Amino acid sequence: MNTHYTYLIILVASIAGPLVLSFDKKVAFYTKWKYVFPAMILPAVFYIAWDIFFTFIGVWSFNPDYITGIHLINLPIEEVMFFLVVPYCCTFIYECIRCYFPAMTDHAAASVILKVIAAALFIAGIYFFDKSYTGYTFILTAVYIAVLFLLRWYFTGFHIKAFLISYAVILIPFLIVNGFLTAIPVVLYNDAENLGLRIYTIPFEDAFYGMLLVMMNISIFEKLRSKHK
Repeated sequence: MNTHYTYLIILVASIAGPLVLSFDKKVAFYTKWKYVFPAMILPAVFYIAWDIFFTFIGVWSFNPDYITGIHLINLPIEEVMFFLVVPYCCTFIYECIRCYFPAMTDHAAASVILKVIAAALFIAGIYFFDKSYTGYTFILTAVYIAVLFLLRWYFTGFHIKAFLISYAVILIPFLIVNGFLTAIPVVLYNDAENLGLRIYTIPFEDAFYGMLLVMMNISIFEKLRSKHK
């Protein structure tokens, strides 16, 4: 097999299941595409810009043996696709949770948990700000959580408990995919810019890098959907 298609194959394999199951009658995720795809735009632009910057300053790089060689500035086209494939899969999982547990209430405890996560991330981000991946990821995630609470009247559709449960589920496939990307390795990390803590071969920061990406997509998805109810 031509190894240059490795990253692309991982992405195709990741989205295949959710895409086919989007036509399941219970969830009927395809009927929500009019909210899903527009919700991807802003987070994708933000993450692509972030990724371009971090690649430029050497926080991470990409192994040329496992990418097609097509680039957007300094990013492999597969990395650009990552910010569309992963949000689609994760929003699908979130919507499955919402559809299969429609009576789920958004308890105050869920808000407390998310606030504690935000506070811990903000403090850790400030303390480790000399490490670019750690500092930026932790602080940006904390700030976005704060925005969700400060603008709760605007993001009324965002179900915190459903998000936390779905993200706990999402972490399994997310870590599997990232495990392949970091073990092969397709993505190479500069450990001077992160804590050096790994979940198998995955930098610990990836869990919150992913959390912010998913949270942005789901909160915007719910906002767009609530406007049409």
